[in-house]
Amino acid sequence: MKVRIVNASGNDLPKYETAASAGMDLKASLEKPVVLSPLERALIPTGLYIELPTGYEAQVRPRSGLAIKHGITVLNTPGTIDADYRGEIKVIIINLSDSPYEINDGERIAQMIIASHVQADLIQVDKLNETSRGAGGFGHTGHQ
Repeated sequence: MKVRIVNASGNDLPKYETAASAGMDLKASLEKPVVLSPLERALIPTGLYIELPTGYEAQVRPRSGLAIKHGITVLNTPGTIDADYRGEIKVIIINLSDSPYEINDGERIAQMIIASHVQADLIQVDKLNETSRGAGGFGHTGHQ
């Protein structure tokens, strides 16, 4: 699949790091570093603009290395980029650690996954079909 992209940053285009990678790293596009204090969040620009085909979305997700090593994650994960959005891709980053964290230009801050989706036609009914699970929710299939 071909996806049109405008790169207004000084960074390379996102790319898949291995043949089986699902995500591409997104990098910060900053004029100066951003320091996040503990529990502080910021909207970090990437300088990227994409044109997805109808029927596709881009999901913005955290990078596991930043999360485990530094407590840095994406706040609204996954963030969704719709096919008709043409604005800059920006990432809401939050510092969940107890130490300040500095984000620098070109730093890998999130990953982007491009996936197909369908739009559902919702049909209002009075009752749903029964299943063996029924209304069992959180923890329903876990240990007793």
